[in-house]
Amino acid sequence: MKISFHGADRGVTGSCHLIECAGKRILIDCGLYQGGRELNEENSQPFGFDPADIDYLLLTHAHLDHCGRIPLLAKSGFKGEIITTAATRELARLVMLDAAHLQEEEAAYQARKAARHGNHRADIQPLYTTLDALDALDYFGRKARYEKPLTLGRHIRVSFFDAGHILGSANILLELEEDDRHQRVLFSGDLGYGGRAILSDPVHPPSADTVVMETTYGDRRHKQLQPSVEEFYDAIDDTFRRGGNVVIPSFALERTQEILYCLREAVLASRLPGSMQVFLDSPMAISATEIFRRHPECYDADTAQLYADGHDPFSFRGLHFSRETAQSMAINRIGGGAVIIAGSGMCTGGRVRHHLKHNLWRTDSSVVFVGYAARGTLARRIVDGAKTVRIFREDIPVRAKVYTIGGFSAHADCEQLLAWHGKTGKPHTTYLVHGEEDVMQSFAARLKKTKVVMPELHAVFPL
Repeated sequence: MKISFHGADRGVTGSCHLIECAGKRILIDCGLYQGGRELNEENSQPFGFDPADIDYLLLTHAHLDHCGRIPLLAKSGFKGEIITTAATRELARLVMLDAAHLQEEEAAYQARKAARHGNHRADIQPLYTTLDALDALDYFGRKARYEKPLTLGRHIRVSFFDAGHILGSANILLELEEDDRHQRVLFSGDLGYGGRAILSDPVHPPSADTVVMETTYGDRRHKQLQPSVEEFYDAIDDTFRRGGNVVIPSFALERTQEILYCLREAVLASRLPGSMQVFLDSPMAISATEIFRRHPECYDADTAQLYADGHDPFSFRGLHFSRETAQSMAINRIGGGAVIIAGSGMCTGGRVRHHLKHNLWRTDSSVVFVGYAARGTLARRIVDGAKTVRIFREDIPVRAKVYTIGGFSAHADCEQLLAWHGKTGKPHTTYLVHGEEDVMQSFAARLKKTKVVMPELHAVFPL
């Protein structure tokens, strides 16, 4: 029995881990690296294993940094079975097709750029195409149900447990047997926390001998949710008083739906003006919201009751869905009084960059960040106080008021991570992944009575 690490190792993105047991090779997640150009180039590097040798891929959830290299895996020879929850399966389809489209657009842009510089023979190809993403969908097999074990051969069982992170997200427990040795290996995936809107709380994790866990926020505590919601409302009120627009860079999965839910509550309670115009300017987020509506089994009790009573938790007067490019462009003719929710959350792509270009330089407008901003991203530069940023080859001064509201994070903070780990029994070894190296070191110092390892890329360990 062996475990090896092929992504999100001393870094935040690109989750990919491999278990070998009883002649089977089982991959847990296969995500894209996200951030600066150096990280983007990592996506085209060898996986560190032969995709054709992988028997199963277990997917914890549908964020791009966990599922975004699946089309490349299939393109490179993977012929195994992908197992995940029903909600994750739908969301992953959406995420992978969107990523393929962006890859194709970027390749076409780079080819035009090369041609302008006289290099007409440059062979610039996308990492994978829309057809590759569609082909990868053929490998999605059994749908996992929470806490219902599935067998992966005679000596391996897998169980999914609700992680409370995004719709369909899961911790994954592998029960392994080889040569009369038994191991229980638990992968946290990304961890959520209790008391948030929409989703059920994370369940109590099972006991394990080995734990592989994320550490995204392993060195800090989040603000409480309700004060964060009030701060969010205050930011909108203040911006409207100044006569500007509110731009919210938001992740299409979970964060957008949570923001819509909070705005709906505010309008119904007259906490924000009923005349407020809200624009969800993200075809992907709109489609994700439709998928959320199809999976009320993932809701918490309050949201499930709202849905059962015939109310849409993601709709309210003044909300506009902008799918078409022309609709998106028209938003930028609005001088003030608009809330604009657009992707991507880290401002690395999507329509939000256009809205930032039109609003960042305005002292009457605001940019409200409600999620994680990785190093090297445009979002991180703005959050860190850059005076100017470059958007579409133009230097834009940052004069808008910038809010960073941490309480909306879908990730557990350091205290919640410690509490989750404390419920996993007495693991012999804990591998820390999916975090910046200094954050991991801070978190590692707080773990007791377990051997802590921070694996490097492609490191292999016996179980």
